Amino acid sequence: MTINTHLTEFAGRPVVVFDPSEALPSDPGAVAWRLTADYDTSAGDFAGLVEQFLGKVEPASVQALIIGQWGSAYEEEAPVELLVGLADRLTGLRALFLGEMTFEECEISWIQQADVTPLLVAYPELETLRVRGADGLVVTPTRHEALRELAFESGGLPAAVVRAVGECDLPGLTHLELWLGTDNYGGDATVEDLAPILAGTRLPALTYLGLRDAEIADPVAAALAGAPVVARLQTLDLSLGILSDTGAAALLAGQPLTHLRRLDLHHHFITPELAARLVEELPGVEVDLTDVQEADSDGDRYVDVAE
Repeated sequence: MTINTHLTEFAGRPVVVFDPSEALPSDPGAVAWRLTADYDTSAGDFAGLVEQFLGKVEPASVQALIIGQWGSAYEEEAPVELLVGLADRLTGLRALFLGEMTFEECEISWIQQADVTPLLVAYPELETLRVRGADGLVVTPTRHEALRELAFESGGLPAAVVRAVGECDLPGLTHLELWLGTDNYGGDATVEDLAPILAGTRLPALTYLGLRDAEIADPVAAALAGAPVVARLQTLDLSLGILSDTGAAALLAGQPLTHLRRLDLHHHFITPELAARLVEELPGVEVDLTDVQEADSDGDRYVDVAE
């Protein structure tokens, strides 16, 4: 699968693409604004677009912001410094998506990210941070009181980023989503790197854990079978990866999962027999087993999102 559509809703708000020539919606603060440029836009031109936006929309009213293509995103890193410099104006910002692009704009593995930690420092009231792309992505362990949702979408999430997330102190976080991806695109994290997250000691409010798009889906499932964090979850999401009967059997043999509201396994390699057992042994749990996959002629299995 490639990411071929843009969000139409973000942070509970309809998405509106900013166009300097168009009239503003009746309540500019009730929408999620998307700022995007052409691939050949320079960093200076994108900064100019942002200034146009803030000249037309009251900065303090902006609560949700999507940064799409900032120019040649496969060459120029994400405009983190620009956004940090706007913190004293974007005082109402509560939700930020950095890098919301389709494959036609930039393949997910090509998106040049940066150290996103300064965003968390500059916006202490930020509640949602989603980042797409992991090339050049850096996270430094930090504490953030307000953050409720943190997501890193990638075709390969570096182990250093996974470890740093596990070392962050996020007492209010309810939603953590990591697209682990494949080693071919930098996803070199192991189950050991996930250990602090699975322990859950720094994530006391977590109710949704997504370890998605994982080439190591089976080992992850085995680790989750005894992970302390699972007992407090409402949703466990292992979708988009290469989960097989091995991982499914580990989940069934481990700690009870009947407290879950949802177990999302879509895009999987589980046989019908194990799939039936999952549904039968988890009554009352919404188990998503759609998008069944088959290994290729060489027995290889593939994650849903890589390049």
